[in-house]
Amino acid sequence: MGSKKLRRVGLSQELCDRLNRHHIVTCQDFLCLSPLELTKMTGLSYRGVHELLCMAYGLKMQTSASLSPVFLATTLSALDEALHGGVACGSLTEITGPPGCGKTQFCMMMSILATLPTNMGGLEGGVVYIDTESAFSAERLVEIAESRFPRYFNTEEKLLLTSSKVHLYRELSCDEVLQRIESLEEEIISKRVKLVIIDSVASVVRKEFDAQLQGNMRERNKFLAREAATLKYLAEEFSIPVILTNQITTHLSGALASQADLVSPADDLSLSEGKGSVLEGLKSDTDVQSHGLSSLPHVARGDWANRP
Repeated sequence: MGSKKLRRVGLSQELCDRLNRHHIVTCQDFLCLSPLELTKMTGLSYRGVHELLCMAYGLKMQTSASLSPVFLATTLSALDEALHGGVACGSLTEITGPPGCGKTQFCMMMSILATLPTNMGGLEGGVVYIDTESAFSAERLVEIAESRFPRYFNTEEKLLLTSSKVHLYRELSCDEVLQRIESLEEEIISKRVKLVIIDSVASVVRKEFDAQLQGNMRERNKFLAREAATLKYLAEEFSIPVILTNQITTHLSGALASQADLVSPADDLSLSEGKGSVLEGLKSDTDVQSHGLSSLPHVARGDWANRP
């Protein structure tokens, strides 16, 4: 509550601007001041200041019907069962796997699901899709929508509506990614965003930081920690799922290395380090195969976001 911006508790724009000139931006800033100080800063009467304090302190009443969903189901039965309901709202979920295993396809599928009405298992909201590898395809998004939900997406109007709810940003550097996610708070509110996706979280890091240099390692870790903290805040503050993709790291040594004919490109940055809920053996699942995911990537939840 303390970090909530004053404009989100019902204060007028004029009053917010007046307080902002005194560097009073959040509820915490506001509540740390005495009524007398607030009276001088706002020009309001004591009664008016008291009403503002009640707004800043006020708790929103909720019923069971108004509570936010706990999960965004993937509609893949084996995966939803392993995740105890789907991708969790209010936390970060990392999708890992080798190149070409279907991570981007999975993210596009989740984008469609988030835009669906709640009575179809969706979140009925917008999606922020940050693409760092230029892998997103609007044509493929439409194909997946028509294939998965042919009865719902039976008109061009519905397809256009869903496409308009997926807000795509191509950010190709670490600074661009960080600036984008740090400015998402207002966009999440104004566009009713219910899902944030970064595909992939480590692509820009690999390009900009040489892992062999010690100084680069420190800067890289600093960037990732700042990125993780911001994404975790957004997930928890708005109770929305945040999905990140990353490539796995493969190391062969000894006899295995000498016998290997081909080693797939692997990311030198593993965020989950094998922790969290990891799914294996879903390659043969008929639901997965029929929906274009020839090999479902591993899913790890919660580990990266909880790092110091």
